[in-house]
Amino acid sequence: MLTDFYDIAMANGYLKNGIGDKTAVFDVIFRQIPDHGGFAIFAGLAQLIERLSMLRFSPEDISYLRGKQMFSEDFLAYLEHFRFSCDIWSVEEGTPIFPNEPVIVVKGPLMQAAWLETLILNTINYQSLIATKANRIVRAAQGRRVIEYGARQAHGSDAAVFGARAAYIGGCSHTSCALADCKEGVPAEGFMAHSWVQVFDSEYEAFRKYAETYPDRCILLVDTYNVLKSGVPNAIRVFDEVVVPAGFRPLAIRIDSGDIGYLSKRARKMLDEAGYADVQIIASNSLDEYIIRDLMLQGAQVDAFTVGENLITSKSSPVFGAAYILAAVENDGVLVPKIKTSESIEKVATPHFKKLYRLVSNETEMCVADLVSLYEEEIQVDKGITIFDPNATWKKKYLTDVTARSLLVPIFEKGKLVYTSPSL
Repeated sequence: MLTDFYDIAMANGYLKNGIGDKTAVFDVIFRQIPDHGGFAIFAGLAQLIERLSMLRFSPEDISYLRGKQMFSEDFLAYLEHFRFSCDIWSVEEGTPIFPNEPVIVVKGPLMQAAWLETLILNTINYQSLIATKANRIVRAAQGRRVIEYGARQAHGSDAAVFGARAAYIGGCSHTSCALADCKEGVPAEGFMAHSWVQVFDSEYEAFRKYAETYPDRCILLVDTYNVLKSGVPNAIRVFDEVVVPAGFRPLAIRIDSGDIGYLSKRARKMLDEAGYADVQIIASNSLDEYIIRDLMLQGAQVDAFTVGENLITSKSSPVFGAAYILAAVENDGVLVPKIKTSESIEKVATPHFKKLYRLVSNETEMCVADLVSLYEEEIQVDKGITIFDPNATWKKKYLTDVTARSLLVPIFEKGKLVYTSPSL
């Protein structure tokens, strides 16, 4: 029942007009890359598979629809005995994707295929958005670890869990969300909060008690009072008195406020002089890819970043905007292409039943272009191929010495799951 009401109304209408079993093809596309980036990252397929595998209608669902007094008994009987029977192809999670290309293709009875619109978009929009944002942040960090730390700012518990999962797909190393680790296998990592330091009578005592509790994974938050005058000196003292005598090496300190560039450089010097050149410095404090890029340009001595609300909500670009577009409908046994014209050229989608290929240079093994073709069209790239922009067809490019890799893999065949989701 995770659908928009108009999809239910249309399904009833399709059945009443005798076209509910017509074969239809729908594409999932998106039109703009978040944050004006160069590409997006696809995510959410595993959860989509789970939802589609459980697609059925309970007696309570049927009773609810009957109570609306607008649906035929034939339609309600169809739902009561519903069996999912669509074919679905999709790009795999973690794949870079581009606007106006089919990232999911649904083919099946019109009543079913049309009904799936909201369920599919609801599932992949958010995770693709967060995976894309995470990837932007990870690339800005230039090889430093990025830890997703946004559960408390997420828009609900599902967003916390699946946002952490998507961030991991986008390149984050860990999450702060224990439930994401428990349910989805995203490795969780956590440090002390300022409240731990405040609970004790002194910062030194707080650090010492934490180190005595976790000598093998000691990470201390050094900015509760003063990073350079008390935080780092007290951390070094506890490392000397507790962690090293216990036979371990301290892992890191964390700075959560102030001028991270300046403070990290001073803290690095203090740690190195004390014999802790191996201790990492973790930075936090409402970070995003732009702040991290600036810190890198400043030469900040930061080994890892924790990123919260700006990642888990994709604050700077909070909508992914994937759309569910009718591409073809069967007529007398033949698929007929369908297109919606628009006053805005970017909203005119490519019609018909299609395939999606990624063209890869045989020399460099780098991806050079994507190619959308008709499903039954035979693609021959061994002798070169001319490609063009679908919105500006006069823009053409001739490519040679490339290999075409199919991006859309079978997920369901006649409603039966044929794809095995890889582990994270």
